[in-house]
Order: sequence, then structure tokens, then C-alpha cells
Amino acid sequence: MQQTAVESEAIKTSSQTTTTSVREFLTFTLGKEEYGIDIQKVQEIRGYETVTRIANTPAHVKGVMNLRGIILPIVDMRIKFDLGTPVYNDMTVVIILHVGGRMSGMVVDSVSDVLRLAEEDIRPAPEVGAFNSEYLLGVGTAGERMLILLDIEKLITSSEMALS
Repeated sequence: MQQTAVESEAIKTSSQTTTTSVREFLTFTLGKEEYGIDIQKVQEIRGYETVTRIANTPAHVKGVMNLRGIILPIVDMRIKFDLGTPVYNDMTVVIILHVGGRMSGMVVDSVSDVLRLAEEDIRPAPEVGAFNSEYLLGVGTAGERMLILLDIEKLITSSEMALS
């Protein structure tokens, strides 16, 4: 039995789809830039709430919050990445993460959407002068859209993110 051109193309497309790995990223903004993190690390997204400040913690650690009996550290990513003074408004959110066996929250300006990227759409982070690419997975592209992909596991589990 001979395949038609349409059947042949469908089989070719199907085999290409299975060989290309696709990853999903939750995208968010900090200032004018768009960032992405692995959606599998995201537990929930909440509106910004007041947190309890803990003395002698780095400025980017806003404090802690009680989330259904779990006390979690809250990190302001705008402060962490030295992007100016944060302004908290109705768009400001806390992304609750489950990373490295612990939960934490990160404050961002707003959440954009969920973006699916094929592996070939993710490029290594550029080496630019004193730019610290330690916490970057790379740069994702979707058409004209570019976003900075964070290695949230490395970032959240780093010693500088600890409360002390």
C-alpha cells in the first residue's frame, strides 16, 4: 500500500515533533524586561501581600509570609537584580516556588503568560563584560520576542538567598 503525499508529510511532522523537546516557562516582567522560569517549579501565583521583615537579612529578602501554615522567605527580584526601587501595585505578584525541597516566594512586577519553547529556541546566555550569567539558563526567542530564562534552582538554592 502506497502512502499519499499528505500521509507522508503527517508522518514526517509527527517524527519531527517527537525529537524536538519543548519546555514551558512562566513569563514575568521586571522593569521593561521579560523573564522566564521553569513552570514545573511554580506552585502558585498570588497578589502581593505585606510580609514580616526579619532583621539582618539582605535587602532583596523582603521577609517571610505564612502560607497555609508554611513560613516561606520572600525575595524581591527587582532588588536582587539591582533594577531600581520596586513599586508595588495591583499588578505586583508573588510567585510561590518549590525548589530544592523547599518553598519560597519571589516578588515580580507582573506575570505575562506561559510560553512553550523548543530547545532550539533557547540560546546560551551571552558573556558580556562583568555580567553574571551564573543564574541564567539562556535567552529564549519566540519570533521577535526575547526573554531571559532564569535557572531558578541555582538562584533560589544559592547561599546569598538564605535568610541569614
